[in-house]
Amino acid sequence: MIEIEQTLLQQGVSYCGVDEAGAGPLCGDVVAAAVILDPARPIEGLNDSKKLTEKRREVLFEQIIANAKAWCVARSTVEEIDTINILKARMLAMSRAVAGLAVAPQYALIDGNRLPELAMPATAVVKGDSLVSAIAAASILAKVSRDREMLELDQQYPGYGFAQHKGYGTKAHLEALRALGPCAIHRRSYAPVRALLEEMGKL
Repeated sequence: MIEIEQTLLQQGVSYCGVDEAGAGPLCGDVVAAAVILDPARPIEGLNDSKKLTEKRREVLFEQIIANAKAWCVARSTVEEIDTINILKARMLAMSRAVAGLAVAPQYALIDGNRLPELAMPATAVVKGDSLVSAIAAASILAKVSRDREMLELDQQYPGYGFAQHKGYGTKAHLEALRALGPCAIHRRSYAPVRALLEEMGKL
């Protein structure tokens, strides 16, 4: 347990962990989550969502929503990402996740090295999803929520392989993008998409 978390616990300060998923993909919303864990109902095996298997993430997702004191999943849309840039969109999604908690925390621990605008004091924790259980829980909620959405979008926009690569710029995704052209959920501000649109004379 890191020092700031220990201090908050010792002082009886209610805090949430916050993380987001989907900054890197070429399409879809960026999704953030905020979680206040219940010390009386500990969840075993919380870790950075990227270090867990998909099956394990799904199991933990259900445990988190069943046992946390409060949780919220929020987003910034593709349009917002293209308008304000991905960094600001990530911060906005995290702000929305914290604001959406049914129980207002007194403090927030944020994954990374930047802080979104919040109504309470906060600390940014680099690699927080591996160091703070509440941030790990938030990373799992954000990742699973976004992955599930990409499965639905795969049905809506067939041919791109969203169910497999979840929107990341894999070789298969780039090939599909070139063959089919960008669809409504592609981020037009991202270099591979923008380059293709320019080539097609649509920018």
